[in-house]
Amino acid sequence: MGERLVVVKRGDQIESEHTGHIAVVDASGELIASLGDPRRITFARSTLKPLQAIPLVQSGASERFLMSAKDIAICCGSHNGEERHVETVLSLLSRIGLDEHRLCCGAHAPYDGASYEALLAQGKKPTVLHNNCSGKHAGMLALALHLHSDIEGYGELQHPVQQRVFHTLCELAELLPEEIQIGTDGCNLPTFGVPLHKLARVFQLFANPNGIESHSLKLAVRQIAASMMEQPEMVGGSDVLCTDLMNALPHRIIAKGGAEGVYCMGLVDKGIGIALKIDDGNYRAAYPAAIETLTQLGLIDQREKQLLHGYHYPPVTNRSGHIVGGIEPVFSLHFEKGAK
Repeated sequence: MGERLVVVKRGDQIESEHTGHIAVVDASGELIASLGDPRRITFARSTLKPLQAIPLVQSGASERFLMSAKDIAICCGSHNGEERHVETVLSLLSRIGLDEHRLCCGAHAPYDGASYEALLAQGKKPTVLHNNCSGKHAGMLALALHLHSDIEGYGELQHPVQQRVFHTLCELAELLPEEIQIGTDGCNLPTFGVPLHKLARVFQLFANPNGIESHSLKLAVRQIAASMMEQPEMVGGSDVLCTDLMNALPHRIIAKGGAEGVYCMGLVDKGIGIALKIDDGNYRAAYPAAIETLTQLGLIDQREKQLLHGYHYPPVTNRSGHIVGGIEPVFSLHFEKGAK
């Protein structure tokens, strides 16, 4: 079990608490700060989406299909299922000559409440396009076509698309294939378990890819990071930390969350990578922990903290909408000798 990171208060009394782990690395991939077990094996879940988009860009598929920054960003996103997201995925599918029935991600209701209500008011059901992973899947179909691979089974680990993703992860995380745990994600694709500090390393390289030897890989990483920062609304959407964080720190940070309380960030101007994992997987603790980590590292100023206050110290409300408590980070990072 990790260290206590976040508490939930009702009034002034602590009602619940969340433990977890944090890893912060520098431009050489070395730990400069941590808490809990920074080497904890952690399934990256959707935090890996920017990396999963690398073969799409590096192969030339994104160029072939005239993909804009918006298109690339939604391939990296866990979108809200808002109309703008659905339209972007549909546009991409149209350009590659496929329809949504080829997506193997499954359907779920839009995360965005207003979008879901609008869908119900029209008497419609959610489709695969509303799945937060539909952009990633559309991008993988584009890559399969570009590689002249069978689009059937594009989500299987042995498919050329997933093999390219897997080997890219090995390269950026600096791990051997046998050091990576393999599972199945909620959207039917492979997901990978890696030491938390290696996940931080991946995001450090997205923030500053100078440490990448391959020229084509370095260019792809730069383009993906630039696309996410240019089009943060495609990465998440309304009231999503990934989007609001990149808007609050324009062109300074890339941020991506994943299921089960995983959150990763890369600071462009500092060349720092951050990864955190909440033990019980509860996302209400991940956001406060992420903002508090940035605060303790001195990476955000007072104005930016104010913009992100609702994520840093979320209120607890009752059914009448009254504030009856709050969620608070309570940890102090351990800094490696000479790091701070």
